[in-house]
Amino acid sequence: MKIVIIGATGFIGKKLFTALDKEEYELTVVSRDPENARKLLGEHAEFCQWDGAEESRLAEIFTDAKAIINLAGESIAAAGWSQAQRKKIIESRVNLTTVVVNAINSLGQKPEVFLQASAIGFYGSDFNNSFDEKSPSGKGFLAEVTQKWENATRALHDDVRLVLFRTGVVLSKDGGALLEMARPFKMGFGGYIGSGRQWFSWIHIEDEVDAIQFLMEHADAAGVYNLTAPEPIKMKAFAKELGRALKRPSWFNVPSFAIKLAMGQRGEEILLASQKVLPNRLIEDGFQFQFTDARIALTNIFKA
Repeated sequence: MKIVIIGATGFIGKKLFTALDKEEYELTVVSRDPENARKLLGEHAEFCQWDGAEESRLAEIFTDAKAIINLAGESIAAAGWSQAQRKKIIESRVNLTTVVVNAINSLGQKPEVFLQASAIGFYGSDFNNSFDEKSPSGKGFLAEVTQKWENATRALHDDVRLVLFRTGVVLSKDGGALLEMARPFKMGFGGYIGSGRQWFSWIHIEDEVDAIQFLMEHADAAGVYNLTAPEPIKMKAFAKELGRALKRPSWFNVPSFAIKLAMGQRGEEILLASQKVLPNRLIEDGFQFQFTDARIALTNIFKA
């Protein structure tokens, strides 16, 4: 079974590649820099160069693929949200996804499934209510990004099973938000951000990867799925559990006004938003989470 992965060198992509590499799959990695990708991932794959725009070249790479997984996109948290950066964030997702969809549609023999990454930013922020896959889109820049990102898949041919997976905050010691959250704890200034009342929807990296593979292999899985642990946690409680896992105190508080002053809307939507997101469809389809409790997840991640 040939599987093509776009974005395999990101921290989720590397973990997914390693998991799939253990199975009886023929892996193809699409990258602007295939030599660097080979150094990061090893030799057990075909590495194909693609400039991010040439549709015919991508269609050639997709030939005979059974599954295509797209994880690529400009980082949302890495830089400020100037008008230019906002445009770059949106276009990096929408344009690339559009080209991927067009390349799939051009094939005579199409893949069985296309799995497209998205994010729980789709739902916006709500301190009082929870979100599931049936919830409407919210307000804000992240909601706008994810709506446009997902809309780019609408032209996909009906013969191809489409899975959109909206991922929460992925907990891993190898990358992502958790490394930044852990840094002040290690310096003795650990604590919660804002009021601490905001809901924090997380998922352990192992469950993230297992869920993507489950959705790829589960022939009846189609449409939107939330990739979050079934037990979201309030930010203040999460900070306490993070301190416990790191054996550091959790006493400091960065007030909301300081976040807004330093980061503006980016801080409001990334750090202060409340998102209680539930993975109802994954559970209904029979997926078994390894980590449902934040304390157990963090202990596992930071174990000696």
